[in-house]
Amino acid sequence: MCLRCWNGWGSDMDPLSITTAPFLPFWALVALGLAALVLGLAGLMARQRGAIFRLVGSGLILAALTNPSLVKLDRDKLNDVVAVVVDRSGSQSLDGRMAQAERARDAVLDQLKLRPGTDVRVIDIDEGTGEQDGTRLFEGMQGSLSDVSPERLSGVIAITDGRVHDAPAQMRALGITAPMHALVTGRADERDRRIEIIEGPRFGIVGKESMISLRVIDAGPATGQPATLTLKRGGQVIQRRPVQPGQQVRLPVRIENAGPNFFELEVNGLPNELTLLNNTAVLTVEGVRDKLKVLLVSGEPHAGERTWRNLLKADGNVDLVHFTILRPPEKQDGTPINELALIAFPTRELFIQKIAEFDLLIFDRYANLSLLPSSYFENIARYVRNGGAVLVAAGWEFSGPGSLFRTPLSSVLPARPTGQLVERPFLPLVSQLGERHPVTRNLPGWKKGAEPDWAPWFRLVNVQPLAGQNIMSGPEEAPLLVLNRVEKGRIAMLLSDHAWIWARGMGEGGPYLDLLRRLSHWLMKEPELDEEALRLSVRGRQLTLERQTLSDKAVDLKLIGPDGEERTLTPTEDEPGLWRTRVVAQRNGIHRLTDGERVAFANVGPANPREFRDVTSTADQLQPLLEQVGGGARRLETAGGFQVPRIVDIRSGSRFSGNDFIGLRPNDAYVVKGADLTPLALGGLGLLVLLAGLILPWLREGRSRVASR
Repeated sequence: MCLRCWNGWGSDMDPLSITTAPFLPFWALVALGLAALVLGLAGLMARQRGAIFRLVGSGLILAALTNPSLVKLDRDKLNDVVAVVVDRSGSQSLDGRMAQAERARDAVLDQLKLRPGTDVRVIDIDEGTGEQDGTRLFEGMQGSLSDVSPERLSGVIAITDGRVHDAPAQMRALGITAPMHALVTGRADERDRRIEIIEGPRFGIVGKESMISLRVIDAGPATGQPATLTLKRGGQVIQRRPVQPGQQVRLPVRIENAGPNFFELEVNGLPNELTLLNNTAVLTVEGVRDKLKVLLVSGEPHAGERTWRNLLKADGNVDLVHFTILRPPEKQDGTPINELALIAFPTRELFIQKIAEFDLLIFDRYANLSLLPSSYFENIARYVRNGGAVLVAAGWEFSGPGSLFRTPLSSVLPARPTGQLVERPFLPLVSQLGERHPVTRNLPGWKKGAEPDWAPWFRLVNVQPLAGQNIMSGPEEAPLLVLNRVEKGRIAMLLSDHAWIWARGMGEGGPYLDLLRRLSHWLMKEPELDEEALRLSVRGRQLTLERQTLSDKAVDLKLIGPDGEERTLTPTEDEPGLWRTRVVAQRNGIHRLTDGERVAFANVGPANPREFRDVTSTADQLQPLLEQVGGGARRLETAGGFQVPRIVDIRSGSRFSGNDFIGLRPNDAYVVKGADLTPLALGGLGLLVLLAGLILPWLREGRSRVASR
């Protein structure tokens, strides 16, 4: 129990207080006090002489029983803490704001140096990363002041552009009661234009359209003129249209390929605009194939037919249509065409009406038995040129009179049969070019400069290459696997029908799953298997720049950051045909990589980061929040020029700012080093007081009795 009785004449005096340590329990003291009070009042009401002195004496005795002591504290006053918070986020780099912030910071620190007993905390706030992007001013301030007790904090002075992304609804949620002020950089007449994506798909079906919903927003003085919106895919313009600022716009976009599809949305700038960084928005749509439709036509039953069927049926994303011609080509006995299959072969439906629905056609040991007229093969060649894919898995029939090369399909085939067959054991080898091609690079069991741990094959169709890339070879470097691009489509020739030997596990077996799966997915335009590709990926803040090429060297790459800064980088060869380099991103946002021909994109941090969504400076956002603690927000740049307000001390009140000043609250926080304790109820003084309380009533009563006689 402590009763503060005196605090000296100034804040630096050692305060005095009275403390008690009762000899009896509190309830006993109360009971005695009530009894003494009742007896004393009864005596007063009965007009007994000395009753008032008995009452006073009883009070003194009760006071002595509380064992009072005089306490003198030995304490040191603690310095006040003033926080100066400097916003150094990305938006502060615009329009000379950082120079204003540095100038204001120096002026504030100069004033605080003249304030005695003050510890200044300068807190720099950088841009947030990851999901915590934007200006995290209050979060950084709270973390830096976590070791400061609220009693020591005299105030906070924040120098910012006013765009803060972690402002709480109430200041008391931060535990801050000291006044906080914001000195706002920037100009009041700023203007800026930005794109706001209202709704954008994260996934889309390849070959289908998805819808993007967006709005163009003009901040600052309006021009009344429409904006020009440009839509790009992979750096190529696909649409340009005028839009009215403030109105919602819906744009259809087509998903062209599996994997990431990058769409850039650009809008033209305004005169004297703050920045063009937020005039661009990027949307990444992950392309997902609905079902890969594959048509497999086997010219006759053979051991390798089951290998192709099992491979394709094992892929849950493949919808397989398989037809097998049961009559081999050497048997020509006049059997009608419609009786050569167990079910009718819907040739017109497959190769004329619905051919465009297939992602891949496979002719497995197919010989031309006049099942398909020449016009059908012309349509298949047209299908390839328009973006389709054909794989010819050739057997001996490709060298004979029924060869597919004797049809109009020859216009897209990359090799011509010589009419000869190689029918002896040989090891399939990856060619020098194939070591750099994604289809055959690092096949299991392949060792450069040594024979692979594979079983041999026993038949090879001899051909004369016409175009494309020979990525596997047989004896005497004869072409074994030839790939080629024909306009928009792709075609491949596997010049042996003995891949089934690896599938059956004969001898050492071989990597038939890797080879045939990669081959079929390359034909169906899997982006990861493109032989010429540029990729940019991000993990945390590390960017990985990757150039896939069949060349034995890679050109320099140019990396363009979200602020327009360009860096030229030289990759190194990590694997044959795969060149990489890694850099650390300095800022959040969209990074663009180009080799002069191709363009790749990657986003560091959240897509379309909050830091640059709205970059106009404002005092209005923080004003209501700071008023809760008596502070406020004001611009540094006004019509009267650049002005940093005076800093004054305000000891009491609820308002700590005015037209030309901001206030700090002085605190009397201290640390106690020791205490001197002086008992008041013990010793000579205490004994004298108690005796006086007992003797005075007795003397008063004795005099009254003598006077009455």
